[in-house]
Amino acid sequence: MDSRPNLKKLANGESRLTPPLTVTQDTTTAGAPSLKVTIYSKGEKSRYEIYRRVLVKKLKTGIKVWTTRDKILKSDCRILNRNIKLVTSPITIGDHASSLESDVSQWLISDPGNKFCVIDKPYHKSQTKEPAMAVCIDDATIFGHFNVIGQNVENCA
Repeated sequence: MDSRPNLKKLANGESRLTPPLTVTQDTTTAGAPSLKVTIYSKGEKSRYEIYRRVLVKKLKTGIKVWTTRDKILKSDCRILNRNIKLVTSPITIGDHASSLESDVSQWLISDPGNKFCVIDKPYHKSQTKEPAMAVCIDDATIFGHFNVIGQNVENCA
């Protein structure tokens, strides 16, 4: 193993594997108070599903997802503390109801945590073949609003 320093680091837990062709960038907003913003992206050649293979791993928590979905990808609770739960339609925002059919937004919240993310691809199997990006904000106030909106989720299969 001494001739393979990267393998030695991996065996000793000194380095973490990250999916190929993915990028993470941290930044903060300029206004006061500043918000911590993290941008996650993946290339089309990675063939990774951005929700399961990128966001759940990077956020290190389960997620609740509001987006259109296909008939292939469902709520997924196979990995402890790394669940993907789909928010049920309709949702209520203040006194206004919205459904998946009338809403084109695609967002998720960490479960647990304070992260709110906007994603540019829906929860469809086809997005594994496309580049994708998510912008996540770590803020308790924003998270709190969306946690109330996304409180009802589908049961895991």
